[in-house]
Amino acid sequence: MASQIAHIVYAKKYFDKMESGKADADFLDEERINYNYKINRDEFILGTVFPDIRRIEPSIKRKDTHFKFEPLNLNFFGLTSFEAGWKFHLYCDMRREEILNEEKFYAIEKTTELAGHPAKLLEDELLYDEYDNWEKLASYFRDPPLVNLDIDIGRETFVLWYAILAKYIEEKVTTKTMSIFLSKSSKLAPDVNEIMAKVLELKKNKTVIRILEHVLDGIV
Repeated sequence: MASQIAHIVYAKKYFDKMESGKADADFLDEERINYNYKINRDEFILGTVFPDIRRIEPSIKRKDTHFKFEPLNLNFFGLTSFEAGWKFHLYCDMRREEILNEEKFYAIEKTTELAGHPAKLLEDELLYDEYDNWEKLASYFRDPPLVNLDIDIGRETFVLWYAILAKYIEEKVTTKTMSIFLSKSSKLAPDVNEIMAKVLELKKNKTVIRILEHVLDGIV
């Protein structure tokens, strides 16, 4: 699975491909393809970064947000824009792992430590400049619309998650912004210093950087 900035950049690439007419090549049903073009991009991206809300609320289990929408593909017919983004997150998690396994990424030393979080954060840093309107997106996250979640998550938790994300994405990714973001997670906060040390170690490995940057090329 990827971290939040990576998911947003993946979404941008998907929309770029739609605009170029290259998306949805696997779906021959014209109605389904046309439906995807009607997606509200802001709400899609809102959904794209939703599943990891469990980071700030221990009562939300991974199965609650990550085991949904079968089969995992780029067919969003019948879904709301938010649900489409949610499904896209799960699709990208799956596709990213396929790419990393194909590249034998996890055979590289230190890539599996701390549940792979250092690599995910490094990927965020590497991809940040691939998106060009973070300020607008951060503003949108600070006042997220009401959406149908189909999960028992309070509005307060929902709003808090996007406020944390707004703070994380509004400035270029640095050791400081990564540390602040990690500190908001009850599970990851105790390991912030160790995770950041591993990020710096991975950053020195040119093969790690090459593979992480390559994920974007094949994600959609």
